[in-house]
Amino acid sequence: MITEKLSSAVPAEIRMTVAQSWGRSALARWAPIPLRLVVGYGFMEHGVAKIARGPDAFAAILQALGVPAPHLMAWVSILTELLGGFAVLVGAFVTLVSVPLAALMLVAIFTVHLPNGFSSVKLIAVTAAGPQFGPVGYEVSLLYLVCLAALVLGGVGPFSLDALLQKRKL
Repeated sequence: MITEKLSSAVPAEIRMTVAQSWGRSALARWAPIPLRLVVGYGFMEHGVAKIARGPDAFAAILQALGVPAPHLMAWVSILTELLGGFAVLVGAFVTLVSVPLAALMLVAIFTVHLPNGFSSVKLIAVTAAGPQFGPVGYEVSLLYLVCLAALVLGGVGPFSLDALLQKRKL
């Protein structure tokens, strides 16, 4: 109540100056854009990789993990990564699409990556063929989860479909 009265009594220019002096940059509103681009592209790239290797190959992995209906779940995963990734990339319905994308990441963490520890980089050896790496940990999946949470909680920023739709509502 008191903060609302103070906020309305203090001119916007002063509030902005105070916010900047507390570490909030005037550029902060642009921060979600690179986040959206990297996260959206990353999800799409994973979907494209599964398509390129063949959905049956991914279904075989899911079957080995004991996932029910592995062929169906392979396609659900692939389409979620492709369509959800595209939606994040363009900033469309990010709160909604973050739910299935986060579910994919949680499943990946708990069924595949958790036993391998945190780190995603496990250099085993460097050979003439190049570096050899061990099994991937849950680090990258956790980063995707945190990035999705940041976009949901902090907003998707300008140059997004969500921002365009919000302007049309006003």
